[in-house]
Amino acid sequence: MTTLDDKIRNSEAQLSNLLERAGAESVRVAWTGGKDSTVVLFIWKMLLDHAGLGNGRVINLDTGCKFPEVLAFRDRLTGEWGLELFVARPAVALEGYPLARDTLACCLELKVKPLQAAIAATGTTHLLTGIRRDEHPDRADRQAQEKRLTPPHVLVNPILDWTETDIWAFHARFDLPHCELYDRGYRSLGCRPCTARPEKGGPERSGRDRNKEQMLRSLTSLGYF
Repeated sequence: MTTLDDKIRNSEAQLSNLLERAGAESVRVAWTGGKDSTVVLFIWKMLLDHAGLGNGRVINLDTGCKFPEVLAFRDRLTGEWGLELFVARPAVALEGYPLARDTLACCLELKVKPLQAAIAATGTTHLLTGIRRDEHPDRADRQAQEKRLTPPHVLVNPILDWTETDIWAFHARFDLPHCELYDRGYRSLGCRPCTARPEKGGPERSGRDRNKEQMLRSLTSLGYF
């Protein structure tokens, strides 16, 4: 059985090798403000600190309909950790926009296109994510590194084999901060129109919009992580 210590060492090794190969300047963390990407950010930040390379660069996707608690947590931790934050925002005007009416089109305009624009604008060659295989069936076959073409970059997924329990155990071990919504019963955080508290005893992402969940593989193919 693989222990949490084993998983930590594996994730650290992946990111340490990346740092040696790619350096720090063109590597960014896709930091949502959620529990998982905060773990990735913390590990990456510690490696950078040890190498004397600063605290880390992050891309945060602000669709315009995020929970205010998530945005407040993002801004607070950015200041406390001294992060270089790039906020990606959609080009479409949100006033009157049919949020979540057509799930795929909505995610394309509010998530995929702004993320792609941010990657290009920042010159990001490697984007670190906090996705995990066990959180959704469509992520079961995801790989540690995945090449993307639009724009050209590599997705790096260092905690694929972690579980939700692993994530919270890591938070507890290193006393990591987290968004207050988790204390209110949320387990997976997305946009407000598509996120609710999960069903009692249900899967981690059971509070997410079901139409979007069914389209996760399509969103990934379009360029989302």
